[in-house]
Amino acid sequence: MHTADLELFATVPRGLEPLLAEELRGLGAEAVQPGHAGVGFRGGIELAYRVCLWSRLASRVLLLLGAFPAPDPDRLYAGVRKIDWSAHLDPEGTLAVDFTTAASAISHSHFAALKVKDAIVDQFRAVAGVRPSVDIAHPDVRINGYLFRDRLRLSLDLSGESLHRRGYRVSGLQAPLKENLAAALLLLAGWPERAAAGASFFDPMCGSGTLPIEAALMAADCAPGLTRGYFGFLGWRGHAAAAWESLRAEAEARRDAGLERLPSITGADADPAAVAQALENAAGAGLAGRIEFLHRPLARTEPPPGDPGLVLVNPPYGERLGAEAGLAHLYGELGRVLKTRFGGWRAGVFTGNPALVHRLRLDPESTRDLNNGAIPCRLFLYQLPEPAAAAPPLPLPPPGPLTPGAEMLANRLRKNLRHLGRWARREGVDCWRLYDADLPEYALAVDLYHGEEGRWVVLQEYAPPRTVDPERAEARLRDALAVIPQVLELPPERLFLKRRQRQKGAAQYEKQADSGEFIAVREGPARLLVNFRDYLDTGLFLDHRITRARLRELAAGRRFLNLFAYTGAATVHAALGGATATTTVDLSNTYLDWARRNLELNGFTGGGHEFIQADCLEWLAREAGYPPGRRRRYGLIFLDPPTFSTSKRMEGTFDVQRDHVGLIRQAAALLEPDGVLIFSNNFRRFRLDEPALAGLAATDISAATIPEDFARNPRIHCCWEIRRESVTSDQ
Repeated sequence: MHTADLELFATVPRGLEPLLAEELRGLGAEAVQPGHAGVGFRGGIELAYRVCLWSRLASRVLLLLGAFPAPDPDRLYAGVRKIDWSAHLDPEGTLAVDFTTAASAISHSHFAALKVKDAIVDQFRAVAGVRPSVDIAHPDVRINGYLFRDRLRLSLDLSGESLHRRGYRVSGLQAPLKENLAAALLLLAGWPERAAAGASFFDPMCGSGTLPIEAALMAADCAPGLTRGYFGFLGWRGHAAAAWESLRAEAEARRDAGLERLPSITGADADPAAVAQALENAAGAGLAGRIEFLHRPLARTEPPPGDPGLVLVNPPYGERLGAEAGLAHLYGELGRVLKTRFGGWRAGVFTGNPALVHRLRLDPESTRDLNNGAIPCRLFLYQLPEPAAAAPPLPLPPPGPLTPGAEMLANRLRKNLRHLGRWARREGVDCWRLYDADLPEYALAVDLYHGEEGRWVVLQEYAPPRTVDPERAEARLRDALAVIPQVLELPPERLFLKRRQRQKGAAQYEKQADSGEFIAVREGPARLLVNFRDYLDTGLFLDHRITRARLRELAAGRRFLNLFAYTGAATVHAALGGATATTTVDLSNTYLDWARRNLELNGFTGGGHEFIQADCLEWLAREAGYPPGRRRRYGLIFLDPPTFSTSKRMEGTFDVQRDHVGLIRQAAALLEPDGVLIFSNNFRRFRLDEPALAGLAATDISAATIPEDFARNPRIHCCWEIRRESVTSDQ
């Protein structure tokens, strides 16, 4: 049996046959022939042992004992008895039989396995008077039978149990990634070449640590079978013990040398239990202290120091682990983290839910279809673009004595912080305006944002009138930049400067940077994403805080429409208030995506929440123009148009003072009979034309919707609650 030309077959998960064939050639196999769910090859017993010890992909290694026709149970039994089983098994040893049948007269695999076992033990009983016993878990010899089209291939399973069981998994979380599949992902992502060049590896959702551990074993040239205590050949009478011990000694020497050049390997997970299990498993693999495992939520993930490497992640699919309402947000957050923090890295995302991958907002270089058990999956590979050059830091003045004007500003900030700070804590307000041109000399607005990861400040400089000396205006800005971090005890990188001037149309929404960095903040029960770098506005209009709360109160049991929706904060509040469905309309895909992410952040996904990219003026005119029986109907509408806008309608412009009557009437045409329209705008000299709105009852709620932190600027917005005075015939 120790010939140099044994017929062998290594099984592998479907889809990995070409990869395994390449690996077998590298181990010295000859006559390599990929097949269905495995690869045939030839070689000596030492090669068979080497594959058992070193293959990172194979599930089992089978040594062919015989092949013969078995069209019925009698022929099956007779063929098995012809093999000399005393060459393989002691009479008082143990055995197990695995059997698979396909396209054959014998279709019951358990029955066939019993016939094989009976033939073996009957041969021993007839010759030696004793018979082997059955041990399903760790037999001396495991026999594998494969019956296809009535022809049986009977093999000795040299692996004994699946080779993906490396022996290091002390414990595992629900639905862990199999070790040989993890190794396949690493190979497909090009990890061996990157590891050889000293690149780092990172898994931001590592679970019980399978990917980082397999990455470390691969990078350190550790044989994956070195930590296994059981192989199928160890109790086999044909076992070549000297060859096996020589291979083990070689593998141990290679491991010791490889561990000395191991690159940085890191795994992170939001679940502390997962991190604890990953540490246990790494110790079981002989890698204690060699891999860094971090308890860290995805939003706080940062790459390790050094040059870019490989980031590989297997996020939840919604299978096995249970469908989670937040999966779409999770994938969106993963994409944001990859884009903003792993620039220049190679990235791989392996998922059984490819429909969610568009949430990453990344373009894959290639994909590969694989299976994780019975779940069809896909590996997406990306080359993440190099990070954009960081925006220069704000020109903060050097430390030193404050000017008299700066002292005056500092005193006002401290006073406001005491007064408004008490109000904000009492009311549970996390994001609010601290200062709004309180001192005429300092025409600035200062907004505080308390997020889930700390505090930020947005400083808005209003453009000074032409009568103000530009050098004096610049000096006052330097005063503010010196004072704000000092008064608020704020790191300079948490202060963002915006320069305000008269805006027209969509100018306030135009992109100013491309960081893609979003921070989650709270507003009452809502969690909302803000962006401090990329746009003039952050994505959250603080003066509408009470208005959004009013929408939340009115939304229960109603269908909600949000026009000129921007980032959908009002939609989130309506959904939290119990709206039965929501429709969010905006011209910008960027802001609709932002709105979608805001809803997902709060657990709202699915068909009940509709997003429409359209010019709101055109969309509203079209919907209101349908016959009453065909119109959309809503129980609650939020209409917050810009002061001025360009549009294909109305000869190219929209002016809220000039055009508000037609706009309100069109929106009211979509109201349910008992519906409510909240109409708001930011034009400080706006006057509602109530006589032209006959049939509609408009209640001015402006004063009631101005928050405490905007009380010194009561014309920041105006707001009306509008209802139908009576049910008309168009309903």
